[in-house]
Amino acid sequence: MENRTGLALRILFVGIGATLFMDIWAIAADSLFGIPQSNFSVVGRWLGHMLDGQFTHESIRRAAPIAGEAAIGWTVHYLVGIIFVAAFVMIFGNRQLQKPSLILAILFGVVMIVFPFFVMQPSLGAGVMASNRPNPDFARLKSLMTHFSFGLGMYVALWVQTKIFKPIEAPVSSAS
Repeated sequence: MENRTGLALRILFVGIGATLFMDIWAIAADSLFGIPQSNFSVVGRWLGHMLDGQFTHESIRRAAPIAGEAAIGWTVHYLVGIIFVAAFVMIFGNRQLQKPSLILAILFGVVMIVFPFFVMQPSLGAGVMASNRPNPDFARLKSLMTHFSFGLGMYVALWVQTKIFKPIEAPVSSAS
C-alpha cells in the first residue's frame, strides 16, 4: 500500500508542478510578448452546461455564465495536468519517476495537444484546431507553446521529485 500512496503523491506533485510551470510560462508570455493567457472560466462554463446536457456551443463566451465557473475551470485545469502525468507514468513506466527523459516529457506534452484541438476547441465553438478563431494560426501556435511548456514543466517536476522523494522500491510480490 505504501508503494501506491507514494506513487500517487509523486503523480500529484508532478501534475501540479507541470501545470504550475505551464501557467507561469503563460504569465511570462503575456507580460513579455502580449500573448493573452487562457481563460479557464470558459472551461467551468462548458462543464456547467454539460450538466444540462449541452456539450457543444456555437460560442462558449455567449453561453450563460455558471456560478463558480472560474473555480471549476481552474480546478479542472489542474486535475487534467495530474491525469496527464498519471497517463505518462502508465505509458512510460515508473522509470520516468527515477530517471525522467526530457525528450519523452516534451513529446508527450506536445502530443496532448490533440485534446484541445479536437475536443475542447470544437466544443467551445472555436472549431477543429481553432479554425473558427480570427487568427487560427496564432491560436494553434499558442496551443503548441502551452503544451510544449507543460511537457518541459513535467520534466522539471519529475526531476525535482527525484530529489525530494526516496527511490521507488520494487513492488512486493504476494507469491512470496
